Amino acid sequence: MPTNTVGYIGIPTISKTYLLIHGAWHGGWCWEPVKKLIESRGYKVIAPTLTGLGSRADEMSALIGLQTHIDDVIHVIDKHELEDFVLVGHSYGGMVITGVADRMQERIRHLVYLDAALPMDGQSMISYGAKKTTAELSETTEQLSKMAPDGIAMTAFPPEVIGVPVSHPRYEWVKSQLTPHPLKTWLDRIRLDNDKKENPARSYIHCTDPVLPHSGFPFIAAQVKNDPEWDYHEIQTGHDAMVTAPDRLAEVLINV
Repeated sequence: MPTNTVGYIGIPTISKTYLLIHGAWHGGWCWEPVKKLIESRGYKVIAPTLTGLGSRADEMSALIGLQTHIDDVIHVIDKHELEDFVLVGHSYGGMVITGVADRMQERIRHLVYLDAALPMDGQSMISYGAKKTTAELSETTEQLSKMAPDGIAMTAFPPEVIGVPVSHPRYEWVKSQLTPHPLKTWLDRIRLDNDKKENPARSYIHCTDPVLPHSGFPFIAAQVKNDPEWDYHEIQTGHDAMVTAPDRLAEVLINV
């Protein structure tokens, strides 16, 4: 296993690179608190922004779908020639990293789902998890469409809805950074073609205080919690753990 030449205190350390993928309405900016902590331990961290979001909001388009974001991450992996790295996806980012791993699993050391979607082939952001009726899916699609008055991008929820209390010192920062999210990415069904049985090591981190309401994350957490193929963790904080509990999250990620 590759090592750095020397660690912070003169001891060789395992070389590790983290590729952090944000969720809906966010951008690479949301990882800054965690990024600094991980980098302070001598590791490399890359936190790109997906097309149409954050600093790339001016690229918003009706053509942006789930595959666009999967391709975004694949481009980053190729650009940086990443091998044997840790790929982390938060929330909607779980859809993205699942698609990436389907294409590039041999280059990934460890997959980490942070309070994230875990889809099977043919599922979307609105259909992963517990089985839903056609009527339920139609209702959800209608609700999401109302959040996208232009038919293209869903307006962002206020930070308190995604687990950042109004009283939190980073509340205003988060509120000022959130941008509309491409509606199509939530409706697109993922296509998984790789039938290899050898998958990267996998971890699931569930945010439990409070649990994000009206999400499928508790269902996914319950499925993987006692599965020996998964490394399971819980953090007692809201959904945006990288903002509200960066110390605890960084420690979990460093130890995967």
